[in-house]
Amino acid sequence: MNKHALFPTAALAAGLVLSGCATPGTSGSASPSADGRSHHASQSPDAEASHNSADTMFAQMMIPHHEQAVVMSSMMLDKEDLDPRITELAREIKAAQGPEIQQMEDWLEAWNEPRAPLEGHSMTMDGMLGEDQLAALEQARGPEAARLFLTGMIAHHEGAVEMAEEEIAAGKDAGAVELAETIAATQNAEIARMQALLQDL
Repeated sequence: MNKHALFPTAALAAGLVLSGCATPGTSGSASPSADGRSHHASQSPDAEASHNSADTMFAQMMIPHHEQAVVMSSMMLDKEDLDPRITELAREIKAAQGPEIQQMEDWLEAWNEPRAPLEGHSMTMDGMLGEDQLAALEQARGPEAARLFLTGMIAHHEGAVEMAEEEIAAGKDAGAVELAETIAATQNAEIARMQALLQDL
């Protein structure tokens, strides 16, 4: 396992398995990024009034979930023998989710909430890959690498959509709910795209 597999998400996948990727946000304005996603301007919300426990859990779970998606995408970008459509998808996922991680970290800091749940608060996160799966993805080449990436990322996205839908239903912070809506819409579209790519392999 190289530097990618040692990323913090690998440990999370093996131990504290998280489910879905979503994040809470402040009730600031949203600005579209180059890939069409909405990213929210960081503000300083009232830590007592701007969010609830659902917002906090959404951010705490979505950060490591996004981090693993970035690791998986980086692995693909290091490969030279891939279908260019796979490389393009991996580049888009990495570019979109990196800034979202920073946004969620900013929200948690503004809310005076820890980056990860306190000890004793267990949670599960659907779609996270285990260490063996990450190792297999890193070692694979060509069509096999593409197949592992697509099947793994489809499950990963499905977990993220589930988390986002939970935030939409229970969250309080307007920015976090809006980001959850963006994640659900964007990743559902990417799931359909990846399923089509998988059929072409």
